[in-house]
Amino acid sequence: MDLPPVAPILYRPNVAAILMDAEDRLFVAERINIKGAWQFPQGGIDEGEDAETALFRELAEEIGVTREKVEIMSQRGGYQYAFPKHRLKYGIYGGQEQTYFLCRFLGTDSDINLAATHQEFASWSWIKPADFKMSWVPRFKRAVYRQVFLDFFQTELEMPRD
Repeated sequence: MDLPPVAPILYRPNVAAILMDAEDRLFVAERINIKGAWQFPQGGIDEGEDAETALFRELAEEIGVTREKVEIMSQRGGYQYAFPKHRLKYGIYGGQEQTYFLCRFLGTDSDINLAATHQEFASWSWIKPADFKMSWVPRFKRAVYRQVFLDFFQTELEMPRD
């Protein structure tokens, strides 16, 4: 019996910002709608945008940090994850393909404004890379976060047993 071909997953282009302060701590923010879910600022690349433009737009929208307060140190792309339960975003995207930017934060804590536009985060903190907890991340994103920490910080995060 021949099965119909499975349609490939279409990945939405996405950027994520790893902001690092002068003490090499990372900015993480807790999602407003999911207590205990901490992540980096991230978001989709809009039509007509390149990844860098999307990065600066997302930082301004999500945490109020403007372009002059950020210096891009490095970037790496190709990180992919599928949404759970075959969920589609915008009716077509079955996952996201992310480009991560490691950025030096040149501002001060007072430059961070979680209510800059539409508030996505309830709180934020600076942490050392080794203090990031994989239990903060939804299961479907954990492999990406694990690889990002290996690639950018040579830090292997322990996967939770849940």
